[in-house]
Amino acid sequence: MVICVTDRAEKEYTPLIHTSDTANTALTTSKIPVAEGFFADAMSSADPLTLPLFNLNAKKQPLPGFIQKAMSNGMREVVVFPLHHQENNPAVAYLFFSRPGMFSRPAQRLLRSLSLQLSLTVSGIIRNLNQDVNSLGTATDQIETESAPTVTNGLIIGNSPAINAVKQLIKTVAPTTSGVLLLGESGTGKEVIAAAIHEASGRRGKKMIKVNCAAIPENLMESELFGHEKGSFTGAVQRKIGKFKLADQSTLFLDEIGELPLVLQTKLLRVLQESEFEPIGSSTTIKVNVRVIAATNRNLLKEVAEGRFRADLFYRLNIFPINLPALRDHREDIPALANYFIKEYCTRNKRKVLTIASKTLETMQLYPWPGNVRELKHCVERSILLCETGTITAIDFPEIKAPNTDDETLEIKPLHEIERAYILRAIKICNGRISGPNGAAIRLGLPHTTLISRMQKLGISKTHTSGKDKTS
Repeated sequence: MVICVTDRAEKEYTPLIHTSDTANTALTTSKIPVAEGFFADAMSSADPLTLPLFNLNAKKQPLPGFIQKAMSNGMREVVVFPLHHQENNPAVAYLFFSRPGMFSRPAQRLLRSLSLQLSLTVSGIIRNLNQDVNSLGTATDQIETESAPTVTNGLIIGNSPAINAVKQLIKTVAPTTSGVLLLGESGTGKEVIAAAIHEASGRRGKKMIKVNCAAIPENLMESELFGHEKGSFTGAVQRKIGKFKLADQSTLFLDEIGELPLVLQTKLLRVLQESEFEPIGSSTTIKVNVRVIAATNRNLLKEVAEGRFRADLFYRLNIFPINLPALRDHREDIPALANYFIKEYCTRNKRKVLTIASKTLETMQLYPWPGNVRELKHCVERSILLCETGTITAIDFPEIKAPNTDDETLEIKPLHEIERAYILRAIKICNGRISGPNGAAIRLGLPHTTLISRMQKLGISKTHTSGKDKTS
């Protein structure tokens, strides 16, 4: 048996695992073009392929070294099948047989049932490989998204009630084929929640396909989703496979679905209802089995009311909505998120992992985080770059300019004064209550003991909690 893995660009592949006792270094370090027939055929097939070896002529058809080695050892047939679990480094497994016809139908069914587990095993081997794998590309990459990466190894960072509710919804919907609509502010991590749903589903053996509906020009969106035939319009110099076809038997993540033009909303609705479509310039109907996860930071009901989004499409997408909480609504997760981002950044840049001071974490929990988890990640990264010791003692919050204020007249106050005024205002809004369900601690997302300790450090006394302090 031989398992081959591509490089990151998916242009070449290399034998990674070779069970033959006679395998040598030349076989396991050679680079072979992906366009070579065996590998390409396997990647384009959903089922194992049985290919004869006895009638191949190595002089007319250059063969990979490991296949020539197998033929010289008397192998007469090879079964190839894809291992799609590696997102950046697709793999193909080769099973060699000395007699044709030995791979029976029951064996095919067994192999199909074991292929996912084998994919996961190979993926784990690649992640844990400690030798130089430059020829294979960086197979250790985890899911990288423009959204805040709050998911790692399939687990969501945080244990607040709000995040635990999201985890439970993912656990409920992931094993099904139902569509999901992710709702929430920008930066709350919608893409990685979609990835978590995909990885917990039966489709995790295939790559999740992603489309950002806001990033593609309107005149190209139909081609991006459904593909086109060569010559079907000006500039169509070659055939293009659309995202729906690429996502067949897998998951299609449609980010910023609220940006989709009305004309394409009609075509998307048909695909969701009928599971079929025609590429541009083609009369052939393509049937697909695609699970759609859509996401938006818009109020789609308002968009429907104002005529910018089709009501029937909204109700078709809104089968299982998941509302992602803003970071200000689960502030208790900030320490875990901050420490995760510190470790991630330092590890990726081969730096000693820094610690973060508890007072700094307390300050972070008071900040409103309008950019949510994405903003938190970027602030942590900036603070690491500015840190000159082994401990982060200050977070570099982004400068927020007051509206309609001249920069030259803007009064800059020390951070502790701003924090003091903010806490006093929260106490005033809560009618002087510190703890309890209606207290300022709950509103600020802090344990009441932490808030009391912070008040003492900032010089906020009991007289201030009665609302008599004029600075509030």
